[in-house]
Amino acid sequence: MELTAFDKELLNILQGGVQFVPKPYEAMAKQLGVSEDRVISRLQELKKDGFIRKVGAFFNSDKLGYSGTLVAVKIEPDHVADVAAKINEYPEITHNYQRSCGYGLWFTVITNSDDRRKQILSEIRSLPGVISLLDLYSQKKYKINVQFKLK
Repeated sequence: MELTAFDKELLNILQGGVQFVPKPYEAMAKQLGVSEDRVISRLQELKKDGFIRKVGAFFNSDKLGYSGTLVAVKIEPDHVADVAAKINEYPEITHNYQRSCGYGLWFTVITNSDDRRKQILSEIRSLPGVISLLDLYSQKKYKINVQFKLK
């Protein structure tokens, strides 16, 4: 499936322009000149087709008692898709991405305890095809606002 110009505009708004109002999808619809139902149905389709994994707010995790880590995983090439799919099942994992290096899959984990972080990483280490895993626990946070502007 290919993204339409409408899809790209909708996803751009979703990444950084959602208003904090009682009916955010209605506000998005007004920006786009369509109905709220159109926005909601299209977002559901984009999620079903794998363009959207999760829609949610960002909070200051440190203030809420959570801590994060960046993880790099070296995986046998024929297991990358299966490992990525399994990683996506954890609600504590915010995103993952593939890189063209020895450690080809990277992701972030945010948990409210070291025990839970260690449990998740242990489970991922034991997945078929995982060769090794680097836990790059954050000691200092540098917050950036990553948005992928779709044109």
